[in-house]
Amino acid sequence: MILEAGRWALAQALSDYRMWRAKGLRSLRIAVNVSPIQLRQRDFVATVERVLGGAGEAAAGLELEITETLIMQDIKANIVKLKAIREMGVEVAIDDFGTGYSSLSYIAQLPISAMKIDRAFITNMTGSPDDLSIVSTIIGLAHSLNLKVVAEGVETEDQAKLLRLLKCDELQGYLFSPAVPAETIERFLRENKSLPG
Repeated sequence: MILEAGRWALAQALSDYRMWRAKGLRSLRIAVNVSPIQLRQRDFVATVERVLGGAGEAAAGLELEITETLIMQDIKANIVKLKAIREMGVEVAIDDFGTGYSSLSYIAQLPISAMKIDRAFITNMTGSPDDLSIVSTIIGLAHSLNLKVVAEGVETEDQAKLLRLLKCDELQGYLFSPAVPAETIERFLRENKSLPG
């Protein structure tokens, strides 16, 4: 059931992306979470390739989010799978970074394009010097590896200001928008054609 739901989510995200592009709406990146069951499947790479259908533009708009803990479970096999995914033009992000047990020696070997800082650190960083230090360190580490950094769970202007000062590349959370259906995204893209893509 989880495996089918994951496949459906990936196919639906790419279907929405293609529809928006066909309507002349600006390009955007769609992030899809990968479940442990999906990543463990021997045909995971083939499934992603099949859903993409050889469409380079769709691949460029797709980002797969995989938790730090999941990546580390079978690191060598996952590196091989993620390299194949990246070769298709798909972006890969470590989700919930900072909550798992990553070995720093592996971080540089991972074929990833982004680190997403776990919301727990973002929530507490304005009141916790330790969490602020962790966020600052993650941003510095990611940038030194030429990775994009995304802060998850941004809910206040104070958090957003601090993250901008720390040079975090992208912010996401309820401060900007809750999760919304595809129709709402399409309407937003139509109404905001002049926003940078």
